[in-house]
Amino acid sequence: MSQTGENIEGLRKILDMTRLMSIVLLVIHCYYFCYAAFKEWELTIGFTDSILGNIVKTGFLNSFQLSKLMVLGLLAISLLGAKGKKNEKLNFRIALAYLITGLIIYWCSFLALYIPATVTGTASLYMGITALGFVLIITGGTLLTRIISKKLNDKDIFNKENETFPQEERLLENEYSINLPAKYFLKGKVRKSWINIVNPFRGIAVLGSPGAGKSYFVIRHIITQHIAKGFSMFVYDFKFDDLSVIVYNHFLKNRHRFPDSTKFYVINFDDLTRSHRCNPLDPSSMTDITDAAESARTILMGLNREWIKKQGDFFVESPINFLTAIIWFLKKYQNGEYCTLPHVIELMQVEYAKLFSILRLEKEIEVLINPFVNAFLHDVMEQLEGQIASAKVAMARLASPQLYYVLSGNDFSLDINNPNEPKLVCVGNNPQKIQIYGAVLSLYVTRLVKLVNKKGKRKSSLVFDEFPTIYLNNMDSLIATARSNKVSTTLGVQDFSQLRKDYGKEQADVIVNITGNIISGQVTGDTAKQLSERFGKIMQDRESLSINSADTSISRSKQLESAIPASKIAALSSGEFVGMVADNPEEKIELKSFHAEILNDHAALKTEMANYQPIPVIRQLNNSMIQRNYLQVRQDVEELVEIELERMMEDSSLKSLLVKK
Repeated sequence: MSQTGENIEGLRKILDMTRLMSIVLLVIHCYYFCYAAFKEWELTIGFTDSILGNIVKTGFLNSFQLSKLMVLGLLAISLLGAKGKKNEKLNFRIALAYLITGLIIYWCSFLALYIPATVTGTASLYMGITALGFVLIITGGTLLTRIISKKLNDKDIFNKENETFPQEERLLENEYSINLPAKYFLKGKVRKSWINIVNPFRGIAVLGSPGAGKSYFVIRHIITQHIAKGFSMFVYDFKFDDLSVIVYNHFLKNRHRFPDSTKFYVINFDDLTRSHRCNPLDPSSMTDITDAAESARTILMGLNREWIKKQGDFFVESPINFLTAIIWFLKKYQNGEYCTLPHVIELMQVEYAKLFSILRLEKEIEVLINPFVNAFLHDVMEQLEGQIASAKVAMARLASPQLYYVLSGNDFSLDINNPNEPKLVCVGNNPQKIQIYGAVLSLYVTRLVKLVNKKGKRKSSLVFDEFPTIYLNNMDSLIATARSNKVSTTLGVQDFSQLRKDYGKEQADVIVNITGNIISGQVTGDTAKQLSERFGKIMQDRESLSINSADTSISRSKQLESAIPASKIAALSSGEFVGMVADNPEEKIELKSFHAEILNDHAALKTEMANYQPIPVIRQLNNSMIQRNYLQVRQDVEELVEIELERMMEDSSLKSLLVKK
């Protein structure tokens, strides 16, 4: 270190000496060519004149410009090794301005000698201009040595180029796949790619805040491509009929790909003329009391979303048991003639003494109703109301003629993937009536999933737009087990936090983590962080700049950083998606992660949508027909109660079952 320091110090002294020599030579130049002025100023002496004579013999002063060039040469040598204090604000423009101005003044100073003036005046002007040019040259040269010549890459301020990675550019297609054309950015170039969901049966989660393009860029293509491949289908259309009209028109377009028995059905509570009727409590689809219990839990959880987080509590499980008992009673009563949700709602409203008496006729539900009967007999009405009233009040919200009309008919069954009679079913919600419609649609979905998730059925696709707005118990088990039964499940979710709010943290986390394919548009917060961790890290270049008074240095390294940071996911544009796909044992995909812009042919889609046919009118209805159905349901329940109570009164073996206070 000491030797290095000595070398640097020695070099600095040599450079200083060189610069001093250039100054001395410039003084000699001025003394020689302005000798008359110096003599007039009486600054000449014999000693200096003898030295000047010796210098003249060297040829240094033979030419006016040669001597100035030699001065400039020595100055340039002294500046080459100069080390000034580095300054980030300095640039070449400033330094060159000083340098070029100095050179021009330095070389053009001889013009001052031609100015008509006294000898001393001309000499003073010439020497002053030459000295000014010399000083400017020194200043410009010194500034050049202080400029930081090594710069960091400041063009890519958001690290966009460094965070790019190779993506799948092959089209991997099979009889089940969903293939989305896209483009992505890689090391300064835009490349074409494909998002290949080769195994949709491992679950598809489509995330994105409102306006991110979930439906337009992803869900619509899942629907159209699966219909084109002959999938039977169920679509939960949150904003009816945005998706339903796509299903209907693409079914018409691909009608030849389905058996002749395939039909399109739609459930719509707002326009009953364009709605089929379907009984979700169809007795033929309920094989044992657990089916009734599952239906009861689904509809009450759908009506009281806060109960989802309180499952197991006494005042949550009691109403579920009560509703289970009523559903199973109607299922067993006269082979399920009155086993519909409207009849269940009306039967719940019957006064306790009559209701409990009738329910005691069915031995299978005795264990379910005994706590209620005992509370009634012992006049513990506060407990009884706490157990039952919450269910009665919630279910009463569904008592409308429109709902009764749709729920009490049976135009089709929910086994959409029946090989002999495939179906495409769309159920529509209304954002203004989520609380009511969502609970009923949850019941449809629960019953449908139970029937669909069986072996030996046709390949099917379940699409849920805005999935958190309905309640589906054991959704995680559907995704986990339906893969072997060729059931594809697509969940549209705005944000993981939305799913946690409606389903509870534990169940929401399981649903998110068990989904094999994930496609996400713009999301923020914990969702973006969780996705960023899921996508993993890539090797990225790193640079650091070190500045001191003598020199600058740049160190370069590579380190693992997030492939898609949370901040980038939060800043995605509409149509831009990140995600990860799952593969098959026989179709390996090495590049599973992607960050790309999905390519839609907007003009073609606009033309296609303009030519869509509206969902046709199914039947002509008027308010009197709907009202008549509503009154018929109420009358059915009244007659059921009267007939059964009368039978119990007349039969001595049943008389003991009558509940009296």
